[in-house]
Amino acid sequence: MTTAMRTGIALGLLGSLLGCMCTPTAGPDGWIDLFDGQSLACWKVTDFADHGEVRVEKGALVLKPGTPFSGVTLDGAAFPTSDYEIELRGAKVDGDDFFCALTFPVGASHCTLVLGGWGGQLVGLSSLDEMDASENPTTEFMDFEKGRFYDVRIRVTTKHITAWIGDKKIIDQDIREHTVSVRWEVEPSRPLGIASFETEAAYTRIRYRSVH
Repeated sequence: MTTAMRTGIALGLLGSLLGCMCTPTAGPDGWIDLFDGQSLACWKVTDFADHGEVRVEKGALVLKPGTPFSGVTLDGAAFPTSDYEIELRGAKVDGDDFFCALTFPVGASHCTLVLGGWGGQLVGLSSLDEMDASENPTTEFMDFEKGRFYDVRIRVTTKHITAWIGDKKIIDQDIREHTVSVRWEVEPSRPLGIASFETEAAYTRIRYRSVH
């Protein structure tokens, strides 16, 4: 093998590696994309036992059903712990439980926003004062249509966790005199991760920005 051939192979490998590296940058509007629609750069498959396949398909990050969990966890990118918003666009493709358990930092701790749990309708934070999404003041119920993408946004400050689906505010929780945490089952999603439960899910946007 000639020196030129070795150099070409090395450059090709380097290009492939660079193409898979997580290098998010802020756009003019301040949003920082964590999913490029083409690869799992910035993400790793969450270490859930018996998880389903995770792949990128037609511009979407797809979680196939696990037994029971499938998910991805942020890998190789810094992420704030307060004074930020995170936004994703997600859909339940198939299944009857949550298509989105978004785990996110809250100061020195973490919390999870559950969408579509307990048979498909439960919405809430897990956990608040060690009570999960089905039994604390953030508990709500709403229908999620299969195949429909929902815009989800969470704002975290030192005082509040606020969440929206589309333009509808679904959670506005003062956390100053409360403890937030995650259930042990989703601890592998920390510091930032998305999981589904026996459900196929798809996401086409995952991004965040600082807020003041």
